[in-house]
Amino acid sequence: MSEDPCVPETGTFAVDFRDGSVGQVMGCEGGLVQLRPIGGGREWDCPPASVREAPPVEVLRERVRQVNREGRLP
Repeated sequence: MSEDPCVPETGTFAVDFRDGSVGQVMGCEGGLVQLRPIGGGREWDCPPASVREAPPVEVLRERVRQVNREGRLP
């Protein structure tokens, strides 16, 4: 019996250590973790070895960035 390589759990937030992006874990497809940006947008795939659960401070920081980006839209 093998362990599911897709961690953390679906619905939680994770950091993609390849570039520091924070996203919500949407699931696992083809052995890759699918992350969606906070605030919505296009999902991206990440190898499980490059994903770790995001600390609350990282999630908050990304949410603030998203609010700031939305405030600058015309």
